[in-house]
Amino acid sequence: MEFEKTISGQRFGEERALYAARNAEIRNCAFAGEEDGESALKEAAGLYIDNCDFHLRYPLWHVRQAEVVRCRMSETCRAAMWYDEGLRISESALNGIKALRECRDVEIDHTSAVSAEFGWFCRGIKARDFELAGEYPFMHSGDMEFDGLRLKGKYSFQYVENATIRNSILDTKDAFWHSKNVTVVDSVVKGEYLAWYSEGLKLVRCKIIGTQPLCYCKGLVLEDCEMEGTDLAFENSEVQASVRGHIDSVKNPANGFVTADSIGEVILDEYRWAGECPITAGGKRLDK
Repeated sequence: MEFEKTISGQRFGEERALYAARNAEIRNCAFAGEEDGESALKEAAGLYIDNCDFHLRYPLWHVRQAEVVRCRMSETCRAAMWYDEGLRISESALNGIKALRECRDVEIDHTSAVSAEFGWFCRGIKARDFELAGEYPFMHSGDMEFDGLRLKGKYSFQYVENATIRNSILDTKDAFWHSKNVTVVDSVVKGEYLAWYSEGLKLVRCKIIGTQPLCYCKGLVLEDCEMEGTDLAFENSEVQASVRGHIDSVKNPANGFVTADSIGEVILDEYRWAGECPITAGGKRLDK
């Protein structure tokens, strides 16, 4: 792309410092200063932003078609990217709260973020080799693809629709609650109360760690998965589960089937929802 302007080696601290900039390279700049100005690049388009430091609030709002490379957004750079479309973020650090919200068509590559409430109400996020720490990442977002996501979270992927996650490590509390049409492949998913009330969740060759997973699910599928420390699994779920190794306990699955090499305990009590769900371990039927 041919740029009309190059801005290099400057400091911008005032309000709307580069408001509505168009077709510009911005290199080696700092958005900081005692002026404490907000919205430095609001309503901009066609930007290439390289090796810049952002310390002020709301720098990239309503931006169209921008590439952010080797940039650093500090803790004071809150709500950095909202209502944007066509962002490409690589080799950067995003460390302000609520860094990405209500954006479309965002690619993230070789980047890290420490940001509570990251990625809410977004569509079309694609991330590769992305390390994220945050309390409520990706809530109410959809149409997402992740490869090599390393997530440290608490309440992750709530109300997410249409997402694929591969080769990732998700260390989170109760991920995927009320999610729809999510597929997780070749990944580790660690946390408590995984994916309650989800619909269409598919886990393929995953390792699932943590108590009381996968309850009240609809259309749940586990293919060739492992489970560790997973007690009271599948309560009142529609489930098709093929598990390698051991499940600590299975409680009241509603229908489908559960098969594993071994199951420590099968709990079928008067609170089980009506349905048929054969439970087998080592080839032996346990639900009869």
